[in-house]
Amino acid sequence: MMTDNVHSLKFRHFLFMWFGAAISVAEILAGGLLAPLGFTNGLAAIIIGHLIGATLLMLCGLIGFRERIPAIESTRISFGSYGSRLFSVLNVLQLVGWTAVMIISAGRSANEITKMLWQFDNIIIWNLAIGGLILLWLALGREGGWKRVNMIAVFLLFGLTVVLSSTVFKDISMLTQAPVGGMSFSQGVELSVIMPLSWLPLIADYTRFAKTGHGAAWGSWLGYFIGSCWMYAIGLGIASATGSADPSGAMLAANLGLAALGIIILATVTTTFMDAYSAGVSFSTLYPGLNEKRVALIMTVIGTLIALFINIEQYESFLLAIGSVFAPLFAVLLTDYFILKNRMIRPEMLANWGALGVWAVGVALYYQFLKLELILGATIPVMVLTSLLYVVIGRYAEKWTYCKNNR
Repeated sequence: MMTDNVHSLKFRHFLFMWFGAAISVAEILAGGLLAPLGFTNGLAAIIIGHLIGATLLMLCGLIGFRERIPAIESTRISFGSYGSRLFSVLNVLQLVGWTAVMIISAGRSANEITKMLWQFDNIIIWNLAIGGLILLWLALGREGGWKRVNMIAVFLLFGLTVVLSSTVFKDISMLTQAPVGGMSFSQGVELSVIMPLSWLPLIADYTRFAKTGHGAAWGSWLGYFIGSCWMYAIGLGIASATGSADPSGAMLAANLGLAALGIIILATVTTTFMDAYSAGVSFSTLYPGLNEKRVALIMTVIGTLIALFINIEQYESFLLAIGSVFAPLFAVLLTDYFILKNRMIRPEMLANWGALGVWAVGVALYYQFLKLELILGATIPVMVLTSLLYVVIGRYAEKWTYCKNNR
């Protein structure tokens, strides 16, 4: 764990941290996926999805604050140490993947801008440069990066995003654009829920350092809800008007010039350092004693190298895969913690086969519910059913646990 002053993060730090986390090219691109719904329906799907997702995010953050443990370690409450190790591996893979996706999307947009401005065309250089800046942000640590520099960066991002929004939404005709088909409303809600859902395995890594639960919960909720809805709406607006959600053209149309480059780089760094740091935290739960910050730096290097060799054409599938794994996982944990009141990590419990079985059923249900196209998407129905199943199974939990003294 970092040795900076513990329990020092306040409401404003979480507000700015999560607003900054939400401002990214990846979120703009995700919003662009909803363009087939038309702007009005797309915006409704964004708001509904984020109300659901941000509330789940807040609840997971409260667990981190109350127990003062990282997000993935909290899964030991329900799944035992073996289950927690499984989810640590899955979370590291997700976060390294996100690190690569963020670097790729930002590198492409930055490269488009420099091509138009100065005829500089080298996406590899941009990927390496952005990866290097993320390393620098991580090196600054919590007191330097998360609290001071991050707040300054988010102030700048806020101003630049206002300018970008004024360009994107100056043509109000897009507000009445009819749906073109190819996407159901439920799928739009699902793609909106998934983005905050992808942060569930991370939020407690930061709220464990909070001074108050109120500040951690509401700062995180407001910061992420406002920032992410805004980014999705920008992506939806750009895609509705141009057919592509890449923000580089809109930024240049706003005559932002160098500022456009700054938006992309700052937005990526303030988001991706959180992915990389939490990858370090999750990996450290597999091998206790490792320095979280050093592991995070290594994860950033790995993510940067991956970004040099892959593309993100399967972005939507990547998002849905995240939802399938983490929606039922946190349905079990939230049920255990808030409903069944099981709030202690039992050091002797190696595995809770009942909880793991319910999680596996939830993963299978997720893909089945995607086909049903329910108005609230797949996440909420799956989480509700998973929760109900776990409440029933929980009565027999002791019979299905594998503990050290059972060996």
